[in-house]
Amino acid sequence: MEPFIIFGLGNPGREYERTRHNIGFIAIDKLSISWKIDLSRVRYKSIVGEGKFNNIKIFLVKPLTYMNRSGNAVSSFMNFYKITPDRILVIHDDMDLPFGSLRIRSGGGSAGQRGMQSIISRLGTHSFPRLRVGIGRPPGRMEPMDYVLQKFSSRDQEDLDFVLNAIVEAVEILIADGIDKAMTLFNHSVLDND
Repeated sequence: MEPFIIFGLGNPGREYERTRHNIGFIAIDKLSISWKIDLSRVRYKSIVGEGKFNNIKIFLVKPLTYMNRSGNAVSSFMNFYKITPDRILVIHDDMDLPFGSLRIRSGGGSAGQRGMQSIISRLGTHSFPRLRVGIGRPPGRMEPMDYVLQKFSSRDQEDLDFVLNAIVEAVEILIADGIDKAMTLFNHSVLDND
């Protein structure tokens, strides 16, 4: 069976750690802990972990190309391993979803997310699974770029733990039982207070 590659989008560098825009990186870190996959190698302009889940070979990948060039790392990986687009999952932030909401889709546009735009452009298709993680809209008149590059607040941090646990469950269902079941179970807010 073909390997499954999970890409979490974010920006490299200490100044971007734990920011809303880096929820993809944070999700990959959580998956690596849950599945005991070491993220220690650097290949194809990415931090990479290799292991197994459900007897399927898994790659966990954090592209180091910066968000708007994510397609370079994704296409390099897919070309080397001869992976078809249905065997990848891209996890990224989405301001148009409330914080705590997940949306799994088998394809679609980028919704203005630059990492996704880059991947769609480099792959020449928009037909690949993605998991959008809601980070909510900026408050008041705050600029969107300032908002996405802010670290999660201490209040959000508690809820973030629930969100990350739900992401792990959603990805496990997607791999084991297929995307339709994952969409049915997880396309909603995972927080009790929403």
